[in-house]
Amino acid sequence: MFTGIIESVGRIRALTPKGGDVRVYVETGKLDLGDVKLGDSIAVNGVCLTAVELPGDGFWADVSRETLARTGFVDLKSGSAVNLEKALTPTSRLGGHLVSGHVDGVGEVVSREDNARAVQFRIRAPKELAKYIAHKGSITVDGTSLTVNAVDGAEFELTIVPHTLAETIMVDYRPGRKVNLEVDLLARYLERLLLGDRAAEPTASGITQGFLAENGYL
Repeated sequence: MFTGIIESVGRIRALTPKGGDVRVYVETGKLDLGDVKLGDSIAVNGVCLTAVELPGDGFWADVSRETLARTGFVDLKSGSAVNLEKALTPTSRLGGHLVSGHVDGVGEVVSREDNARAVQFRIRAPKELAKYIAHKGSITVDGTSLTVNAVDGAEFELTIVPHTLAETIMVDYRPGRKVNLEVDLLARYLERLLLGDRAAEPTASGITQGFLAENGYL
C-alpha cells in the first residue's frame, strides 16, 4: 500500500525485453533506499513494482504483460522521468489516501492552464472509470494523490500547487500526455458490495440505474 505522496522523481535507465515481458532499471534520485530490501514494493508512476535487484543508485524490477497492457508503462523509454514512492510502513503518515498501486486505466491530459501560482489540469478518464470519480474525491494520477475539483462526464479537473509541480513529473504534463489512473479504493469496493448475492453470479455486469432503483437506493 502507498499514500500517493511522491518521495522522489527518478528516471528509467534501461528497459530490457526478457522472456516475453520486460525488466526495467529505475534510477531513484533522492529516494532513500537504505531501508529497501529485495522483494520490497516501490510505486513507479503509480504502478506497484517489486525490487528484484538493488545495485545502489536504483533498482531493477520485472514488468509483466498485464502491467504493460493496462498502464502507460508501454510508452516509457530510457530517460523518462517517473514519480517514485516506497511502500507504507506502520509508522508512515497517511498524507494522501490509501493507494494500492494497481492502475485502473490510462487517462489523457486534455488541457493545462495557469491559475495564479497553481496550474489547472483537465484530464479525460476512460469511460468505464467515470462513475468512480467524484467532486472533492480522491484520485491517483501517475502515483500522486490528488483532489478532484470538478467533474464533467469522464473528464475531471485538478488544481496543482507549486510544491506538487516541483516535486513530481506533473510539471512536464501537456495536452495529449497519457497518465496512469487509480480510482479511490472505497468506490471500487462499494460497487462490489452493493451487488450483494449477485456478485457471485458470472453474468453480473455491475451497478446500473435499474439495479439501484430495484434495491431501494433511488
